Amino acid sequence: MLDIKWIRENPEVLDNNQINRGGEKISSELLALDAELRKTQNLLQSLQQDRNGYSKSLASVAKNSDEFNEIKNKVVEINDQIKNLKEKEDETSLKLNNILNNIPNILASDVPLGKGEEDNKEIAVYGDIKEFSFEPKPHYELGENLGMMDFEQTAKISGSRFVTLKRDLVKLERAIANFMIDLHVKEFGFEEMSPPLLVKSNAMFGTGQLPKFAEDSFCTTDEKWLISTSEISLTNMAADKITMGDELPLRMTAYTPCFRSEAGSAGKDTRGMIRLHQFSKVELVTICKQEDNELEYSNLLAAAKEVLNRLQLPYREMLLCSADIGFSAKKTIDLEVWLPSQNCYREISSCSYFEDFQARRMKARYKENFNDKETKFVYTMNGSGLAVGRTLLAILENYQQEDGSIVVPDVLQDYMGNQQVICKGDM
Repeated sequence: MLDIKWIRENPEVLDNNQINRGGEKISSELLALDAELRKTQNLLQSLQQDRNGYSKSLASVAKNSDEFNEIKNKVVEINDQIKNLKEKEDETSLKLNNILNNIPNILASDVPLGKGEEDNKEIAVYGDIKEFSFEPKPHYELGENLGMMDFEQTAKISGSRFVTLKRDLVKLERAIANFMIDLHVKEFGFEEMSPPLLVKSNAMFGTGQLPKFAEDSFCTTDEKWLISTSEISLTNMAADKITMGDELPLRMTAYTPCFRSEAGSAGKDTRGMIRLHQFSKVELVTICKQEDNELEYSNLLAAAKEVLNRLQLPYREMLLCSADIGFSAKKTIDLEVWLPSQNCYREISSCSYFEDFQARRMKARYKENFNDKETKFVYTMNGSGLAVGRTLLAILENYQQEDGSIVVPDVLQDYMGNQQVICKGDM
């Protein structure tokens, strides 16, 4: 959420940001509501002071005298005015907050302008793309031919966009996640967490999923939400509290199932594991002091990249443009892994920082020490470290052999009981 005081001082910046993100100018409407609200609040304060003054004077006036009744009637009149003004205050405040809650974050200065993903900027390319002596198969064919990936029977159970993995592909999935968690904890200073998969609406609001993106998530009948990413649970560990400065940064990582309705993606990636309703992901979240934002973002991004480096998967680093960046993000760098069957790169991680945008929504603050009276909003950031299902399919495609077997990457073999190859006959 943006600071209304900042908006008063920078209406043109807000409007330009809206346009760059594909929206419309909004400062005039917003500032008009803000002025109306402040005027109402000033009138309320003035009337409350008048009422208090009249109420005190009643003590020095004889009861039931003309003067007493006159003052009493005046108090009743003021109370009616206060009641009406409070109703107006609530109505105006609701309108103002509804607009503020739906305004996206202000973009960083180095975010490129653009109208869609085609305008994202390539920063760097890593790894060598393998040249196959045969036509590489897509991951879903490889998995089904191995007898370890089931879409057909799973669709009878759960519908489309679900998958069941079997035998060695389950082992591979677990190995990938364990490798990622170990790397992040041992080498990048993250603390492993096991957060809840169901959260309240206020937690969704805090990280920016609500109110604008309700249709992208699944909600239970008692108004709890299945997390679309463990970012929601982890970031809210700092919500509605004051953290001491010596406790920061908080670096957290978690391996969890995630759930997305994929609203608006009809017809996209209907085959395979690219776009599922249920998938697993290792998430990275950092909560830090304002002055540590750049350093911590570099650490988080490096952790995500190192997973791909050690798996020896070709990938590229992309800076998202103004029209493709997320609602809460100030800046986002995507990591895209090479998929031979599609002959292109596909997203496998999205690393974003938000500065104090989420913190304002969550009321997440810190102060340097217990005796310090000044509090500041924390800065937040997160990134996939990585999407486990997409990492698995990238390994299947990049490490496939002509006979349909899959070579296990070196760094995963210990996690697989020193298994080096996944074959159809493996049990």
